[in-house]
Amino acid sequence: MKRFHVHLHVDDLARSIDFYSQLFAAEPARVEADYAKWMLEDPRINFAISTRGSQAGIDHLGIQTDDADELAALKARAEAADMALQDEGQTSCCYARSEKHWVTDPQGIAWEHFHTLAGMPVFSVAAPQAAAASACCTPAASAAPAAAACCTPTPRGKPIGMAVKSSSGCC
Repeated sequence: MKRFHVHLHVDDLARSIDFYSQLFAAEPARVEADYAKWMLEDPRINFAISTRGSQAGIDHLGIQTDDADELAALKARAEAADMALQDEGQTSCCYARSEKHWVTDPQGIAWEHFHTLAGMPVFSVAAPQAAAASACCTPAASAAPAAAACCTPTPRGKPIGMAVKSSSGCC
């Protein structure tokens, strides 16, 4: 069974936790210093908030699957519809390890399809490439001209603005 996912950026986490706890008549399933998540059954939704965004509002929407087969079916549907798809594979984000891929709607809103594999104690773990880059970005290393290339942040996460494939210009 699938679960709808909404992730919002908020300015004041404590105030937002209080608001949404009252709105849902439920306490969050997980609370961290920069993040909270409700796993509601009625309606069946994974509703997350965090202070990690640049401005308050919708960060992304998604569908969380209960198993790998459901995730594969969502991926196959997106591929059959010729949607631009960014496959992250196994990754970490939002205090969880998961398998995921992304599609972007015509307005540029990112949709995450994911299957959670396990929780973890940190928001995310840097990819090996990012970890190698951070080693060369120390103050002493970054003074060297060659360090500029390795100190460029590696993009990851939501493919906001990723091109959407379309077979027609009509609605």
